[in-house]
Amino acid sequence: MRDNTELKSIGKAAFKANYWSSVVASLVLYALLGGTAAANSANGSSAETTVQGQSIENAVNGLTDTQQFAVLGAIATAGLVITIISLLIKIFLTNPLQVGCYHFFRNNVATTGATLNDLKEGFGDYGRVFITLFLRDLFLVLWSLLFFIPGIVKSYSYRLVPYLLKDHPELSATEAITRSRQMMNGHKWQAFTLDLSFIGWYLLGILTLGAVTIFWANPYHDNAAAAFYLDLEYPSAAA
Repeated sequence: MRDNTELKSIGKAAFKANYWSSVVASLVLYALLGGTAAANSANGSSAETTVQGQSIENAVNGLTDTQQFAVLGAIATAGLVITIISLLIKIFLTNPLQVGCYHFFRNNVATTGATLNDLKEGFGDYGRVFITLFLRDLFLVLWSLLFFIPGIVKSYSYRLVPYLLKDHPELSATEAITRSRQMMNGHKWQAFTLDLSFIGWYLLGILTLGAVTIFWANPYHDNAAAAFYLDLEYPSAAA
């Protein structure tokens, strides 16, 4: 297994050879992930904006019991609708596009000539993608309930699932998850330190209002992460 310096060098070369496509693919991936997170948090800010100028307690106390139940029902319904919409976006749009983006970066490192047409590849085997990533996310939630650290560890165990879905169409949902877990045995720490090595770029991204993150750090990292996968699965492909 190559060390992280070599993997980052391979990823950087692939990134620079296909710069703008890498930037767009990375932007699509993180914009969708960020949009889903924003939808999940929207319910928490809605109550504050609807009671400006008075406390929540005073507003509720001024209503009859029937009105209070109606307000609580409306808030609960709005929260449920937002949750359902964000979940549907993740299942039917974000997850397939995530597979497509990972496939793009995998091909970009292997051939340095990937096209943005790869982004739609996650929709080509939609049922299998849906079931596999649903199970992956469910397992991550269950592990996270055991405390924060186990959830992080398992996120690295399942890191390779989106790549494997396209490279190995013969694998079932549970087989793809198991294959990822087996491949990451003994390699989770290297993957973690690979991610950690980009922290300087992300700090610089904060100072530049996200410019460095969008146009360098994210696509550079995604190509390096794909090099990590290829070196595990197809050592000669990441040369």
